[in-house]
Amino acid sequence: MEEKRETIRLDKWLWQARFFKTRTLAAAVVKAGSVRVNSLKIAKPSFQVGEGDGITFPQASQTRVVVVQACGSRRGPAAEAQTLYLDKTVFEKKVPREVTPWGKGRPTKKDRRRLDLSHKPPLD
Repeated sequence: MEEKRETIRLDKWLWQARFFKTRTLAAAVVKAGSVRVNSLKIAKPSFQVGEGDGITFPQASQTRVVVVQACGSRRGPAAEAQTLYLDKTVFEKKVPREVTPWGKGRPTKKDRRRLDLSHKPPLD
């Protein structure tokens, strides 16, 4: 006889694993068609996920890749939520923008005064 694997709604799992602040936000991301489960594009928040499923979704400016480890029964603290998944996301280091060669950016009022005084002709 075949054992039934434990599953949970996709939007509920994303919320329980603390990837989104509310379940409504999680459902909106899924409805937008931005989530993939095992390389299949999913557009229904009611899609069932279980242990071993790979989920790819956008979060902030990153694309997260996680593997479901457990379904969970509640939205607990962060330490408990981290046991629900295995994170395989490759985080990119943010490269700071280069400083402009002429200084910090716009001149301050003090700098403008100094520039204005240097452009006036000398008194005779």
